[in-house]
Amino acid sequence: MRKFILLALISTSLFANAQKTILIKCGKLLDARSGQVAEKQFILIKDNSIVSVSAKASTADSIIDLSDYFVMPGMIDCHTHVLLQGDITQEDYDVQVLKESIPYRTIRGIKAAERSLMNGFTTIRDLGTEGAGFADVDIKKAINRGITNGPRMFVSTLAINTTGHYPIKASDYAWELKMPKGLQEITGADEARRAVRQQIEQGADWIKIYADRGYYKLADGSYRSLPNFTPEEINAIGDETLRSRKKLAAHAMTRDGIIAAINAGARTIEHGDGMDDECMKLMASKGVFWCPTLFVNEFVAEGRAKQGSPINLYFKQSIPEIFKKAMKAGVRLAYGTDIGGYDWTQPQAMDFTYFVEWGLSPVQAIQTATTTAAELLEQEGKIGEIKAGAFADIIALKQDPTKHIEALQKIDWVMKDGKVFKHL
Repeated sequence: MRKFILLALISTSLFANAQKTILIKCGKLLDARSGQVAEKQFILIKDNSIVSVSAKASTADSIIDLSDYFVMPGMIDCHTHVLLQGDITQEDYDVQVLKESIPYRTIRGIKAAERSLMNGFTTIRDLGTEGAGFADVDIKKAINRGITNGPRMFVSTLAINTTGHYPIKASDYAWELKMPKGLQEITGADEARRAVRQQIEQGADWIKIYADRGYYKLADGSYRSLPNFTPEEINAIGDETLRSRKKLAAHAMTRDGIIAAINAGARTIEHGDGMDDECMKLMASKGVFWCPTLFVNEFVAEGRAKQGSPINLYFKQSIPEIFKKAMKAGVRLAYGTDIGGYDWTQPQAMDFTYFVEWGLSPVQAIQTATTTAAELLEQEGKIGEIKAGAFADIIALKQDPTKHIEALQKIDWVMKDGKVFKHL
């Protein structure tokens, strides 16, 4: 009798754990790679992966009817900060680092990650905890283990800069106090290598640096800045990152940071608002990706100008022409918002509107957050596409974003890894 009960329990358990199949009926379906939109397609899903995409229905354990919706791959945001909640002024930043505990910021970060998923971004690359230690690794773990909801995360833990070149500035407070920092500071090539190794040990998928600071505009309209690293320091970071089979992301605004970062092995340039023709040529020739983060610059520009720093206003005026020149030069564009640098209640899909306004077609804009972003993350064929073998990361919306790009600001339905997180 006991053997019978045991066999029955094992059988029931195996049945409960058997992979279920889901059939999604699509009204319109975007092939993100080709840019073509097909009608009346069916997506068959097993467990967390796509089995097939066809014009013919298959049998399945359950059916999801999206026949009145536009269906496309889950989007990818290549530059987020889930542990930040907006910092127009230095005071905004200091309040978060000094007055909010890391556990409190982590709780807020969990909610930010969930909001990103609800916005239709099923994958994010989070580029720095800004004083919150390795909490991004914890949030990633909690999501992967099903403890909380959120996107697939690639994390960079603490960004790296050189001593004294990043907030919180000791000179802004009583000199007797040892102020916390928003990142990991190094001096010298040996400390640079040690920082990379420590961050990888703690779970960093990417290494991020702040390559320049002190941005200023010249009389001819071009931009320059102060490089943060000596050649020995930045090259040590790049070498240690690459030999560890990781990738390097560089916050860099002008040629003084961009060229040094690329020569050190950076795979992505973040922001790049003041890049010049030589930067564009180098980026295009080496296949370096650009994440321009446009809305955040506009979001902070007025507030920072009132505080005495007009550089973001200057960037706002010049970036449309820089963007157009970069696209003409063949620079690879990947979608990144820097959300967290602006409030998480603001639209995460806002940057698409700039892309289209400045010359990209809506399909090309969407590809920056799907196929191109997947390539940046070395996840081609797994995310950013709806195809056999890819993860079942799928979103749906009422309007057709290939005709109305602003439609991406309102996502109606979200699936990640074959599980529905946002219902109709």
